[in-house]
Amino acid sequence: MLSALTKANLYLNYFGFMKVPLIWYCRPKLLTLDDNSVIVRIPLKRRNRNHLNSMYFGVLAVGADVAGGFLAMYKAQQRKVTVSLAFKEVEAKFLKRPEADVCFRCDDGPLIDAMLDETLATGQRVNQAVKITATCPSLHGDEAMAEFWLTLSLKAVKSG
Repeated sequence: MLSALTKANLYLNYFGFMKVPLIWYCRPKLLTLDDNSVIVRIPLKRRNRNHLNSMYFGVLAVGADVAGGFLAMYKAQQRKVTVSLAFKEVEAKFLKRPEADVCFRCDDGPLIDAMLDETLATGQRVNQAVKITATCPSLHGDEAMAEFWLTLSLKAVKSG
């Protein structure tokens, strides 16, 4: 029997391959996934390095997108509801060059729960900024390489 994390990684690979090939190309992997948080790792490879041998900032944006977006999709699936999910705005601070595999962490599960509650109650689109922190644990422990604030936009989709 496959673990929940294995199933989530299979779904992420499928989603990337079929819907957003750039996600698939970056090869993200879910390391942890629970009600409160998600950690996604993207390996530093030749295909996603810049001229300074650090992770290209576009790949960092993909990692932040996957971390925030996957947590929201996971929470909606837990509730067995369909939502329209998009990101409306991004703010980023690049603090250090990530010269190893990068982990993206989003701990905004409770905020996403509140967003889902609101959109299910009102039927309206709800927008809130979620925070994603990028680290290189193998080199710098929990020291942030970048911080992202993505405005997550959710709207309940009526079934039927």
